[in-house]
Amino acid sequence: MSFTSSDDDDGGLFQKPGEGPASPSPTSEFTDSENGDDVPDLEDVAPEATGGGGGVESSDEEGLSTLERFGPLVAKLLTQYKSDLKTNAGKLDNVEIARRTVEMLRQMLSSYKKWSTAGELMGLMRHTARELRCGLPTDPVVSNMVRRILRLIREAYAACLNGPDSKNDFGIVASMRDMLLAPAESLEFNTAFKPLRGMLISTVNDLLEEIVDSTADIAQEAFQHIHSNEIIMTTGHSTTVEEFLKKAASKRSFHVMVGEAAPGYGGQTMAMALGKAGIPTTLLSDSAIFAVMSRVNKVIIGTDTVMADGGLMASNGCHALTLAAKHHSVPVIVCAGIFQLCPKYICSYDHDDSNYMMNPAKVMGYGDAKLIKSVASFHPLLDYVPPELVNLFVLNVGTYPPSYIYQMLRKYYHEDEHD
Repeated sequence: MSFTSSDDDDGGLFQKPGEGPASPSPTSEFTDSENGDDVPDLEDVAPEATGGGGGVESSDEEGLSTLERFGPLVAKLLTQYKSDLKTNAGKLDNVEIARRTVEMLRQMLSSYKKWSTAGELMGLMRHTARELRCGLPTDPVVSNMVRRILRLIREAYAACLNGPDSKNDFGIVASMRDMLLAPAESLEFNTAFKPLRGMLISTVNDLLEEIVDSTADIAQEAFQHIHSNEIIMTTGHSTTVEEFLKKAASKRSFHVMVGEAAPGYGGQTMAMALGKAGIPTTLLSDSAIFAVMSRVNKVIIGTDTVMADGGLMASNGCHALTLAAKHHSVPVIVCAGIFQLCPKYICSYDHDDSNYMMNPAKVMGYGDAKLIKSVASFHPLLDYVPPELVNLFVLNVGTYPPSYIYQMLRKYYHEDEHD
């Protein structure tokens, strides 16, 4: 079959603004032709479909491009996906980025027919992770999803090799003693199992459903943390926090104070959304946060990334907010999805490598062009919040303190994939 590309045709992989869902339902079956389902064999893609063989131009360790190593299907999917994320930069929340990433990996998993063993598939996934990190170096959610898929591949291979009850043999350590005495693993994942593809697609479907439902699952915990007549403070706009507060407001009466989070002013969007939902809301300038913190019962914020030590890369202004909360002994609660856990650490003296520098025009407009030579203007999108300023994480799989994040990383990512 032919598969051509144009500016208006993304192969049905991505959703464009104003259009309906571009992919099957997360719970719908998406399996390969070996299991009897009707999935197009995209391995017949014409070379010109990748734009003259350009594809993804960066090379792996063997000096081969994506097109040369894996063919036009993988090259096209990666090029198209990176282009889509860059085009929609700033317009997609983390849930949507995670969903699109898993859908792309699922299509690659089911349609790319040249892999026959788990080792070959893991090589493809690792190559995908390198390409995506090269094109999107400051977006850890994408790499997190590849790590999660690699964990699922290990578990599915274990189930094929030793039976369905063996999936925990690959890295979940019950205690420190078990970790010290555990034998080193030397599996090469080079045995072919026919059911492996179908098992993987089924587990990836479950992962996709988990991502889509994550915001609702986090909101279910709202009644455990918000009580009547409390004053809650947040800053900026977070869809997860918005749904969390709306869920609590369905049974509880409380007041919300929202920092405006200049110069992006996401707090204004949050305040309007909460006000339309009938929640009493006060919009504050960022400079007033410390002054009113003594009246606040809880601080609830969202985050872009949860680091390995329990620290956060959160929206600009969150660090000042949590410092004020620490000073006044106000508990800080963070709402996040499992897909936001990242097995990386942020260097305390250099946060720029993990941050986005936005257009400084919102800080100093073009009308002040005469001052540009003498005044430096910065507009960082994110703040680093150290773990000692966070009291509790509300995840879509439960509630945990920052000190437990390392165990969550061990559970959801294999230690070999932390880099």
